[in-house]
Amino acid sequence: MNYYQTFIIAGVFLLFSCNTTSSEPEIRSPSSNTPKHHTRDGYQNYPFIETAADKGPFFYIRRAWDSLFIPDIPDDHQLSELESIQLLNTIDSDRITWLGHASFLIKTSNVTILTDPFLSEHASPISWAGPKRFVNLPIPINKLPTIDIIIVSHNHYDHLDDQTIRKLANKENIQVVVPLGLKPFFIERGYSLITELDWGQSVSIRGLEITAEPSVHDSARSTADHNKTLWASWVIESDLQRLLFVGDTGYSHTIFKRIGEKYSSFDFAILPIGAYEPRELLWMSHTTPEEAVSIGKDLHATTLIGSHWGTISSLSDEPTFEPPIRFTKAGQKNGFSERTLWIMKIGETKPLTPN
Repeated sequence: MNYYQTFIIAGVFLLFSCNTTSSEPEIRSPSSNTPKHHTRDGYQNYPFIETAADKGPFFYIRRAWDSLFIPDIPDDHQLSELESIQLLNTIDSDRITWLGHASFLIKTSNVTILTDPFLSEHASPISWAGPKRFVNLPIPINKLPTIDIIIVSHNHYDHLDDQTIRKLANKENIQVVVPLGLKPFFIERGYSLITELDWGQSVSIRGLEITAEPSVHDSARSTADHNKTLWASWVIESDLQRLLFVGDTGYSHTIFKRIGEKYSSFDFAILPIGAYEPRELLWMSHTTPEEAVSIGKDLHATTLIGSHWGTISSLSDEPTFEPPIRFTKAGQKNGFSERTLWIMKIGETKPLTPN
């Protein structure tokens, strides 16, 4: 969602621009005419093209006010730094670690991927205010394992953080895979191995097949760039398994059913389950926990992993720790079990073993 608008109200915003280019791996595209999600000025959702009601200034004022308060955090919500690092190091096979919100470390076929890097304190254009991380980063940036690939779903501040991107080590060797329009952001911050993909396009990196697929959302980092860059879901395929990462999305039976039909099944689906109230304002951009389960069914996914909750204050109106309760209830009602519905602790690492 467009959290930058909180600070537009206060008169604070940033603009990012760069027109540098770099080489990239071969991109495979489906043959087609100009895609219908392209517009003259940028991109739109398609075939899902409805829009929610305008949020208005009071929604963002409320978000700014709520960011001043920290919710009560259950004891079992987060692992300590020591526990997180020790657990990460005990699992040497394919694995996944939740760093909070939509940031995951995924190791598959000996390749380590970082998704939607938000590892800072505030999800905003400025470093000292705005929607705030209310849990500690479980593994400091300087203690992360070597990152081979960064995958970004879209450019909102809680999914693409400037400080995180600047602080990551080894950036000259990190392969970055992003939706159309986001290459300049990374070029400006010292990265050179960047691949932009449109929906349906694929690239092979270090033995992994990575494909951009649709999601229902939008993009912006200022008042001047709404929908100038694309948003996407990401299919990650290795020799052993197929995984779908969805950073943010509204629900579309058509879109996710098509993805499910295209790939037949998924071993794992990382799905957003939080930041969904009030529905009249957020139904287009964020799924409820029940809709997340519906996406999992549309995808024919075996295991569903809850994401996009329990990390940042003031993003929406639902109780902070309601999403996993509803997600688990809906999942069990639809044939999933405790073994195939993952509500991870922040900092937890689990082996990625296909069922």
